[in-house]
Amino acid sequence: MSHLRRRLAAAVVLAAIAAGWSAAGVGASTPATWQAWQHLPGVFDLAGPRADGTVVAAAAGRLYQIAPDGRISPFANGPQGYRGSDGPEAYIALSPGLQDSGAGCRFAGGDLFVLDLGTVPEVIRVSPDGRAGAFASVPATKTLSGIVFDTGGGFGHRLLVAGPAAQGDGTIVAAIDCRGGVTTVAHGLPAFEGGFAIAPPSFGAHAGELVVPDELSGRILAVTPSGQAVELAASGIDHGGDIGVESAGVVPLSGGVLVADRGTPGSPHPGTDSVLRIEPAALAAAGVAPGDVLLASEGGVVTVDLRCAATCTVRTVAGGPAPAHGEGHLVGLGPAPGVASTPAATAAPGAGRGPLLRGVASLLIGVAVIGTTLTLRARARRRRRRTAG
Repeated sequence: MSHLRRRLAAAVVLAAIAAGWSAAGVGASTPATWQAWQHLPGVFDLAGPRADGTVVAAAAGRLYQIAPDGRISPFANGPQGYRGSDGPEAYIALSPGLQDSGAGCRFAGGDLFVLDLGTVPEVIRVSPDGRAGAFASVPATKTLSGIVFDTGGGFGHRLLVAGPAAQGDGTIVAAIDCRGGVTTVAHGLPAFEGGFAIAPPSFGAHAGELVVPDELSGRILAVTPSGQAVELAASGIDHGGDIGVESAGVVPLSGGVLVADRGTPGSPHPGTDSVLRIEPAALAAAGVAPGDVLLASEGGVVTVDLRCAATCTVRTVAGGPAPAHGEGHLVGLGPAPGVASTPAATAAPGAGRGPLLRGVASLLIGVAVIGTTLTLRARARRRRRRTAG
C-alpha cells in the first residue's frame, strides 16, 4: 500500500470512530423532572397555546390566561363570561382554526370549548373576547370525561368528546361539527378520561387516531375513525383510580411542556395547586423528540414517551414531585402542533436520528476533505520532482 493510501485509510478509520462516538449518543438519555412553575389554586386543565403564546387554564370553576412569562390573569370573567362549578373536571380545548370537512363551516381560531357536566352534558363555547354560550348538548352520555380537536382530519376536523353512555355500558366518543351537530362515532369502549391527543403523522397506521389514557388498566388506547378501540401499548407505570395515566399531549416543535397539578386533599397524591413545567433542554436530554406523544400519570406525574411506527414503544422519561396530582392535557409552550399534516409536524419523527445523521455527514465530509488534501499534496510533490529533474 502506498504512503498516500495508508494515510487516507487511517483518516477514514479516525473519521469513522468519531462518527461512531456521535451516533453512540443517540440512545443516551437523562430522565427529566417536572418543576413547579406557577401557583394556581384548583387548576385541573390547560389548553393552547394561543397565537400570542398564552395558555388558557381551567381552575376551580373559572378560566385564566397564563402569559409566556408566567403572569396569570382572569379570562372570561365579565357579565357574559364563564362560570362553572368548583369541583367537576370540566376539561377544555382551544380551537386551532379548522375547516370542518363535512359541515361547510370553520371552527374559528382561538375559540375555547369547555365541558359542561350538568344533568344534560353540554359543551360551552367561549370566544376570545370572553363571551360564553351554549354550543352543543350530548344527551347520549351521562357525563363528559374528555375533549380534543381532531387536528389530523380522520374525524372530519371536528371537536371530539367522550363520556360514559347514558344507556347501556361502555364509553361513547362523539364528534361535534362547527354548527354544533353531534354524531356518535364510537360506543361500547373501555372507560377513559382526562387529556386526549391526536396521533401525529409519524405514528404510521395509527396516525390521526384519538389517543386516550386508561388509568384503571394502565393501557394507552387509540380510537379509530371507524369507532374501534385498539391498544397501542401498556404504559408500564402504576395504574388504578387516581394513580394511572391521565394526561396526554403531542410534544411541540419548540418550547417546553406544561401540565396541571391539582390540589386534591385526602388523596395519596394531594397535589400542589400548581402548573408544572419541563424545559426544552430537559426534554431533549430525556430523548423526547417533537411529534412524540407524552402521557403522564395522575399519581406523581410519572411521564412516558409514546412513539409508533411499525410498532409502538413506550419509555418512562420524567417524573414529578411525589405529592403531584396530574390532571387534564399536556400542552406545549412552543408553536402549537396545529393540523397534523403540516410539513413541520411530518418532519418531526426524524429528529431522534439527528446525531446519527450528523455523524454520517461528518464522516463523509471528513473523508472528502482529507482525501482532497492528500491528493493535492501528492500532486505538488510530483511537480517539485519534475521541476528538480
